[in-house]
Amino acid sequence: PARPNGHQVGLALLAAATELRASLRTPEFAAGAIAIPVILYAMFGLPNSDGALPGGTAVGLVMAVSMCAYGVVSLAIFTFGDDVAKERGRGWTRTLSATPLPTWVYLVGKLANALVLGTIIVAAIAMLAVLMGGAELPLGTWVQLWLLMLAGVLAFSTLGFAIAYVARPRAAAMIANLLFLPLAFASGFFVPMNQLPEVLRDVAAFLPTFHFGQLAHHLVMPAADVAFWTGAATRPLWVHVAWVAGSAVVLGTIALLASRREAVTRRG
Repeated sequence: PARPNGHQVGLALLAAATELRASLRTPEFAAGAIAIPVILYAMFGLPNSDGALPGGTAVGLVMAVSMCAYGVVSLAIFTFGDDVAKERGRGWTRTLSATPLPTWVYLVGKLANALVLGTIIVAAIAMLAVLMGGAELPLGTWVQLWLLMLAGVLAFSTLGFAIAYVARPRAAAMIANLLFLPLAFASGFFVPMNQLPEVLRDVAAFLPTFHFGQLAHHLVMPAADVAFWTGAATRPLWVHVAWVAGSAVVLGTIALLASRREAVTRRG
């Protein structure tokens, strides 16, 4: 006999569990999405854990926050960009559209998978920062950082979807890399922005990833240390929120229009 699936909520939970199992069973994805941010923090954050900014913020803690932001942005772009594009190329999304399965269930499965993986990234880096880097941060602030990172997954998933539906499936991975690496570098995820050329700091002011990093850094250090780390005057938090949210709306609109265009083309 058929098993009860809990109706649409049950289907959404099943889709999320299936996506998570598929991700964790793929070694290259697990290594790229989870291990790389942790390894980068171990390589660049832990050796500098004893350093401090002029306002007293530990450099190791700042690097932990930067690597969390790097990890969740990377996760969002590649989970929703490369993965969805591959499924388009294999005809999987076309097959799903011909079934009674609601489109939102497919999207919720992807989002839930990314949120779980994002939680793993933040937890792993936080544990490493506390146990080996001596990072000191109230539990409440760690929780706020975790929630901000999950919000980042949701916000930057729109960029991934835009890549998936605008680019050709075979070119999506290349385009995702071409976009993400410059975004991450120019936003100060790898090195302090005050060490970057002035032209890159000027460009960063227009990047949603930079503003997302600013929100994360404001959680763990005073405004003076944020200004020192970024080499730019601090702005009100609402400015950074507006940039991230506005970019998400624009990119989400692009992805939606591209997906609808594909659906119309498919119907002939």
